[in-house]
Amino acid sequence: MSRPKSKTYSETEIANRLKSELPRWTYEDGLICRTFKTHGWKSTLMVAGAIAHLAEAAWHHPDLALSYSSVKVTLSDHEAKGISDKDFTLAAMIEKVVQWQPGAEEGPLEGTPQDDPRYAYVKYDV
Repeated sequence: MSRPKSKTYSETEIANRLKSELPRWTYEDGLICRTFKTHGWKSTLMVAGAIAHLAEAAWHHPDLALSYSSVKVTLSDHEAKGISDKDFTLAAMIEKVVQWQPGAEEGPLEGTPQDDPRYAYVKYDV
């Protein structure tokens, strides 16, 4: 059973949506991209695992480039041959999950101590 092709966006539409919805993401060579900084390899693997979980659950898979202290995410809708709502929606969910700071909210989850290198996790964008 074939699905209808998803709507793709022009470069201008992509730029406008990134600016208003995902300001830390960029458009490069036909892909929407974001690099998350981490405090080391363990954190990089945890961020990559979280992204992998979201992507698999969404059935829409980004490319990930891992280094010791960063994870670069690139998204495009290969089936639609461009940037579609799937890309924006998954990017927003990745942004929400990776940038979540439990210590910034009220409640029992305090978050990792960012001032102690033994526990520092993601270098949050604040």
